[in-house]
Amino acid sequence: MALSDPPVGLSEQSPFTTAAGGANQVRVRAYNERLVLSLVRRNSGVSKAEIARLTGLSAQTVSVIMRALEKDGLLMRGKPVRGRVGQPSVPMHLNPDAVLSFGVKIGRRSADLVLMDFVGTIRLNRHLTYPYPDPTTILAFLVEAIADMEQQLSPAQRDAIAGVGIAAPFELWNWAREVGAPEGAMEAWRGFDLQAEVATHLPYPVYLQNDATSACGAELVFGVGPRYPDFVYFYIGSFIGGGVVLNSSVFVGRTGTAGAIGPLPVRNKHGETRQLLEIASIFVLERLLKERGVDPQPLWYAANDWIDFGEPLEIWIRDCAAALAQAIIAASSIIDFSAAIIDGGFPAWVRTRIVKATLEEIGKLDLQGIVVPDIVEGAVGAQARAIGGASLPIFARYLIDQTVLFKEIGNVEGN
Repeated sequence: MALSDPPVGLSEQSPFTTAAGGANQVRVRAYNERLVLSLVRRNSGVSKAEIARLTGLSAQTVSVIMRALEKDGLLMRGKPVRGRVGQPSVPMHLNPDAVLSFGVKIGRRSADLVLMDFVGTIRLNRHLTYPYPDPTTILAFLVEAIADMEQQLSPAQRDAIAGVGIAAPFELWNWAREVGAPEGAMEAWRGFDLQAEVATHLPYPVYLQNDATSACGAELVFGVGPRYPDFVYFYIGSFIGGGVVLNSSVFVGRTGTAGAIGPLPVRNKHGETRQLLEIASIFVLERLLKERGVDPQPLWYAANDWIDFGEPLEIWIRDCAAALAQAIIAASSIIDFSAAIIDGGFPAWVRTRIVKATLEEIGKLDLQGIVVPDIVEGAVGAQARAIGGASLPIFARYLIDQTVLFKEIGNVEGN
């Protein structure tokens, strides 16, 4: 297969997302241009010669592509590296200002909107809390917050916006009892086409993906994911969700729900079989706090500003860890994952305690026939879902899917 042709199954748009709407947008990049941009993203500072070796494209073809990308402002040159035989090597980098993207996370207790640049830095953000998600309220929040952000941007920055990526749970109406919504209130989501509704109010392409899958994608691209070609991912939000990465690609399965992990059966401390989401979800901690007369609202104000709730938090962490350990071993008995990555909508110190406790619980299980994966903390954090959402328009228009693998720079020297 020639590099000028997209791989089988690879479209100009990510196969894991759908887009709606859009006007005044730059063209979707040709495949080889996306290939080069993706390689520079993965290895910032790579030279033209290294790109040619890694892709198999001719030096002349790479030069033509990179000149075009520079002219369009997508790539920028670093300071030439001298001291070697021949012409100095010129490191190439993505231009952070070249592309901007809105990312939206819709949760059971809060919504987040971020404006992210081409290299994954959040430029602006907005946060909304609510007792339960209402589509009208969320739509109004997004439209007003995006309009407010646009007012803070220059005309050039507004022209650089690639689209809006939404990370939202599937079938929100199924969780009315757990979030404490009034009878029938969550039914408004049934039949509500959020993607289409947002697209009618905004002049950008709109992309939609499951929230946990989006978080998994963010970890793969911006977190510790590049160190592990295969991993199972756990994101502890209001309800726990997750994802599966195989061969450095998010695997979504036939219906898009592969790696949902919330329904996994595990045993609680009383020996009863429960779904993982009934133990390792933040709404369980909320319930524990309410039972002890503690106001749980700080859980939802700002994910990085939790206080130490003392005994209820410790109980919840221990219960989460015991359930996560079982889930990790169950997943590892099916696929030989190199890592299990744990993250969530809480501060880093909570994540550290959960991972430490999970490692302790793993040691209590029967591990015969199991190769235990590395159990590590995620690196993206509480904004993982919104960042994953913001990545959707960028990958759809400028980069290639993670199914296309590259050799690392260190492996090609001397080849």
